[in-house]
Amino acid sequence: MITQKMKYALKALLVLGDEAGRETPEPLTIEEIARRSDTPKRFMEHILLEVRNAGIIASTRGRSGGYTLIKKPSSVSISELLRLIDGPIAPLPCLSRRAYQRCEDCTDEASCRIRKVFAEVFWSYLLIIESLTLEDMLRSSAVAEQVIGQ
Repeated sequence: MITQKMKYALKALLVLGDEAGRETPEPLTIEEIARRSDTPKRFMEHILLEVRNAGIIASTRGRSGGYTLIKKPSSVSISELLRLIDGPIAPLPCLSRRAYQRCEDCTDEASCRIRKVFAEVFWSYLLIIESLTLEDMLRSSAVAEQVIGQ
């Protein structure tokens, strides 16, 4: 499962993505992003700082300042955002590409049936999550309706 922090980051990026798609987009304050995304303001500052440091959004100071999306939604990778906010996305440390660790209780990775089964499941997940972008999320209602039945 993704963390609440990741949900807040996604909600903020969806708000900024919607704003970027307007005819005359404007920078949004933390307060406005929190209001539009229905998230607590107290978490927004830290989350937006992380996302800004990753080069996805920019901030401007001053009276008309705020946050803007500087990457195209089609180039904002959801898997990279997941890794940025939540850390490794593999279900087992021995399957992680970027944070590999041998499982403490494993005597032989090559014959580990748990690793093999989760590797197959994780590979399917990776194929989907690696292709997912913010743009997909901005126009995702048709797929969501099929999955959650609304």
